[in-house]
Amino acid sequence: MYRIIGITIITLLSLHAVMAQGPPIYTDSPILLGLDGGGIRTFGKYISKENAKVYVQPVAVPYNFGSKFQVGAIAMFINKNPNAMPSQSGIGDAAAFAKYQLFQKDGKAKTFRVIAKLNQVFPTGKTDVNPALGNDSWQSQLGLVGGYVSLKYGIYGEVAYNVTSNGLPDNLIYNAAFVYPLLPQKYPPNQINLNVGLNGNFLTEVNSNNLLISSGVQWIMGKRVLFETGVQIPIIEDVPNGQETNFIFTFGTRILIF
Repeated sequence: MYRIIGITIITLLSLHAVMAQGPPIYTDSPILLGLDGGGIRTFGKYISKENAKVYVQPVAVPYNFGSKFQVGAIAMFINKNPNAMPSQSGIGDAAAFAKYQLFQKDGKAKTFRVIAKLNQVFPTGKTDVNPALGNDSWQSQLGLVGGYVSLKYGIYGEVAYNVTSNGLPDNLIYNAAFVYPLLPQKYPPNQINLNVGLNGNFLTEVNSNNLLISSGVQWIMGKRVLFETGVQIPIIEDVPNGQETNFIFTFGTRILIF
């Protein structure tokens, strides 16, 4: 009996260490919050374009119903500063999401999981200003997120199809990430992770593809808080001349409330 209890404790601590590796910065994670957990994520995103500077501040609030089902909502503040034009600030398009775990296989200090994800965007951003703060489009996205996480590294992948309204083209979203922890795993965690990845968006109706390479650093300080920062650089961008993206810089935090 004591041997079984000991093995159980070691296994749980190992899985805590795996989970403490942290989610990727620019790709979704199939690992949900703790049982009946609630959290908050917010980050500032600064986008430098040839014709404008844009600042975006989303706030996401996820909540678990049990260990396999999660729902959440996203609100967004946007500031747009076009070259030689007045700036516009305000609330952007809001979104709600749901995630459900389809598969889970755990081993000693490792896990592989797959979730289905539904994301719904609501056209709440103002479009009667120039530049507009919203897309004036209802968007429904259905996708799959998978990940293999061990003490040594994490590999994540995501693919989703986004259906839009109001004449905007549908798009296929594809992301991949590799997470490498720099410090020895322990519990409670104090970890620094390196993140590298690719983030793509293919507009199916116009055969237009945009692909960014991303890199970032994540600091997990304890069981409930992490900070993260990163940069994305476009390597493929099908946009009109003068609208190209120079880089995207982000800095934010995630907090597990309970």
